[in-house]
Amino acid sequence: MSDGLVIVGGSYAAMQIAASAREAGYAEPIRIVSEEPVLPYQRPPLSKGYLTGKFMPAALPLRAEAFYRDNRIDVLLGKRAEGLDLTGGRLTLAGGEQLGFERLALTTGTRPRPLPLPGADLDGVLFLRSLADADRLRERLGSAGSIVVIGGGFIGLELASVAATLGKSVTVLEAQDRLLARGVSPQVAGFLADIHRARGVTLRLRTTVREIRGDNGRVRSVVLGDGDALAADLVLIAIGVVPNVELAAQAGLACQDGLLVDRFARTTDPRVVAAGDCTRHPSAFAEQLLRLESVQNALDQAKTAGATLAGLEKPYDTVPWFWSDQYELKLQMVGLVHGHDRHAVRGSMEQRRFSIFYFRAGELVAIDSVNRAADHMLGRKLLAARRSPSPEQASDESFNLQTLLAA
Repeated sequence: MSDGLVIVGGSYAAMQIAASAREAGYAEPIRIVSEEPVLPYQRPPLSKGYLTGKFMPAALPLRAEAFYRDNRIDVLLGKRAEGLDLTGGRLTLAGGEQLGFERLALTTGTRPRPLPLPGADLDGVLFLRSLADADRLRERLGSAGSIVVIGGGFIGLELASVAATLGKSVTVLEAQDRLLARGVSPQVAGFLADIHRARGVTLRLRTTVREIRGDNGRVRSVVLGDGDALAADLVLIAIGVVPNVELAAQAGLACQDGLLVDRFARTTDPRVVAAGDCTRHPSAFAEQLLRLESVQNALDQAKTAGATLAGLEKPYDTVPWFWSDQYELKLQMVGLVHGHDRHAVRGSMEQRRFSIFYFRAGELVAIDSVNRAADHMLGRKLLAARRSPSPEQASDESFNLQTLLAA
């Protein structure tokens, strides 16, 4: 029997590669090797509704066990991949077990960026990436009164909104001069900062951390770069992620802040594909290689990878899009905002229902929408079709943007 396909990783991309390979006609055995003890599950709810109890654990799995059984996909849970021999076609697991493969897919994802400071290992200093992380955090939130979030990115702000909604005293520390410097425009960042402050969250920008102090092994305070100390029952570190490329790099695959792949999700070894947060890929919507941390990227790139494994060439050219839920706000983003030279606002920022259209050299490159889902969906179509309103049309609500698609 053929050794078939082995997929390393256990989230969106792993599940989707297996599903898409089967849909495209791949008939050989498929095995998913996941370090986690549970079937692939949704991650976005972990920093949102899962912590408040609005999102039930039973709804987390991406697919039921029957899906894997019916599609002849074996899922090996609680198995850590530790060695990769591309020449011999062997994957070594912790404990020495080896799996042979003819084709390989790497969906190793990312891990939280560590905070190399004294006290970072104290009880009560937490990260959020996995279901186990979320369970620990949910258990500790109830008894925590004061919470310090280190990092003003999406995860940090989503956690801050959950904690503030639960009535906790929350402080967010951000080293840069604004929130979400990597993710959104200054306009959206300023809007969200005002929302958090209105909900009682203290934002301290241009602020560094010197150490985390504890008592009897338990966190008690966070000492800032200027010597000020903040009381903390719980510290949440959310300063970004690191792509898990060590396995690929040791095997000789090209890596550069991510595992390098082409438009068909192929690595520098034609037998190996990769997808998801761990990859860096070319995009028709950027002038440089991208590494995207999003469900959209994981799923769409995995569809391409699955087709490639079955011998079909379907390039990955989907418009990037993202979302974040904070309080009653749904922020939806499409396109890449960096490098824009003009913007136009549609709707009302005061009423918290608006979209900001971003332009570069007169062409639409991105849209950020707050509580205007229709604008977001239309924006995905406009960017995919390379249709651009003028800034004046974008800001004029009497102008029907749908007509641009009809044209």
